[in-house]
Amino acid sequence: MGTVWEEIEDDNGTITRYRKHPNGRGLVASGATVDPSAFIDSTAWVEAGAQVGRAARLGAGVWIESDAAVGAGVVIGVNVRVGQGAVVAPGATIGSHSRIGSHARVGAGASVDRDSRIPAGAVISSRQRADSIIADRRAA
Repeated sequence: MGTVWEEIEDDNGTITRYRKHPNGRGLVASGATVDPSAFIDSTAWVEAGAQVGRAARLGAGVWIESDAAVGAGVVIGVNVRVGQGAVVAPGATIGSHSRIGSHARVGAGASVDRDSRIPAGAVISSRQRADSIIADRRAA
C-alpha cells in the first residue's frame, strides 16, 4: 500500500506531518479536516487547519493553505492556490492556474475563470462569475 505518513521540513526547520488521503492520495497535514468523499489529487496539498467538504474535487498541484475552507461539491482545477483563511463556498468552481488571496471569499455556486487572481480579502458573491470583477480591478 505504501507510506501512509510523510514528514516535511520547511525553511524554518518546522516539521509538518502529512497523511495521504484515501481518495486520490493527496497530502493532508495533521490538523486539517478532509471529508472521506473528497478527491485530493496525489500532487495536491492541504495544510493544517484547512477544511475540505464532502465531494469536493482538488486537481493536480492544488495547494490549500492553512485555515482555508473548501465547501461541499467545490471543483478546483489544476495548479490553484487557495490562500490562508480563504473560503470557497459550496458548489463553487475555481479554474486552473488561479490564485485565491488570503481571507478572500468565493460565494456558493460562483465561478472563477482559469488564470484568475482574486485579491486578498476580496468577495465574489454567490452565482457570480469572477472574470469581469477581476478585469474591472485590473483596469482601475
